[in-house]
Amino acid sequence: MANRIMLNETSYHGAGAIEEIANEAKAHDFKKAFVCSDPDLIKFGVTKKVTDVLDKNGLAYEIYSDIKANPTIENVQHGVEAFKKSGADYLIAIGGGSSMDTSKAIGIIIANPEFEDVRSLEGVAPTKKPCVPIIAVPTTAGTAAEVTINYVITDVERKRKFVCVDPHDMPIIAIVDPDMMSSMPKGLTASTGMDALTHAIEGYTTKAAWEMTDMFHLKAIEIISRSLRSAVANEKEGREGMALGQYIAGMGFSNVGLGIAHSMAHTLGAVYDTPHGVACAMMLPIVMEYNAECTGEKYREIARAMGVKGVDDMSVEEYRKAAVDAVQKLSIDVGIPTKLEALKEEDLDFLAESAHADACAPGNPKDASVEDLKALFRKLM
Repeated sequence: MANRIMLNETSYHGAGAIEEIANEAKAHDFKKAFVCSDPDLIKFGVTKKVTDVLDKNGLAYEIYSDIKANPTIENVQHGVEAFKKSGADYLIAIGGGSSMDTSKAIGIIIANPEFEDVRSLEGVAPTKKPCVPIIAVPTTAGTAAEVTINYVITDVERKRKFVCVDPHDMPIIAIVDPDMMSSMPKGLTASTGMDALTHAIEGYTTKAAWEMTDMFHLKAIEIISRSLRSAVANEKEGREGMALGQYIAGMGFSNVGLGIAHSMAHTLGAVYDTPHGVACAMMLPIVMEYNAECTGEKYREIARAMGVKGVDDMSVEEYRKAAVDAVQKLSIDVGIPTKLEALKEEDLDFLAESAHADACAPGNPKDASVEDLKALFRKLM
């Protein structure tokens, strides 16, 4: 079987990279941007950093901000209607995964109107046309949605998140500018950073992992592990490291998938509105312990990448424990809780069934039944 790698056509990295948005818009002869950004980013002037570039270069745009932290079907539907009325011919997604996921869904439906029922995009939808061109500008160092073929939408009515996997949704341009991430508060920096680490570790251990993606994921683990504490302290070097590390993780996992830490995090977000990165961070050490027996020698390399000393002298059991412990320590150091107070025993059946049906679950290195997932969820109580 052939291994497929899909990445952006173009990506820009480094402080000041947002200036390239104008050059790319002109080079593509785009006429008007539909700028998707959430209300907080507009309120705190982060979105303005990009619109100032557009204004300075005389480029037309319209802002759409009906976007929630866990974007809903309704957010997408409203966005589709607003895009149709705007006269725009491309999207600029400014924000974390929420803004980029909303943009992807809007762009796909505009280009493939037969999928206007948002729920029909779940899984691997057979769309025929690339979405409306997207320039993606992340403001968090975590989701890597700017370089992935995935997006996640919340179905409020059914209390579930669904994952959409579609090569047609890839942003054509990614602008990874650490200056756009400098205003992230500590809690968001920590949670999105742990999401990125979960991407890297799950991508490294997933069933579809192979040599090229292993290369991406191990480097991402190394960079994230040495940068996240510094980024939470809002230090320049940490911000720059996280901007790069999370993108490299996205280069890998987008092409090989994830595992049950993500499928379980998705359902926690849908039921309790738990921030995605927090849910991932809480689940990751628990899931790593569960998966350990099916990961060969990979935990030794995870431990090494996370800076653990003496791994070559450790037994299999020792280096596996060392990898899990290093992840747990990093999570605690950046302020992530280890328990979820909202979790209720009576919700476990629904949570486990939803996680079992999630598109990320099949990639897990160790198969997990509904009962297995219930037991894993219970460890958060």
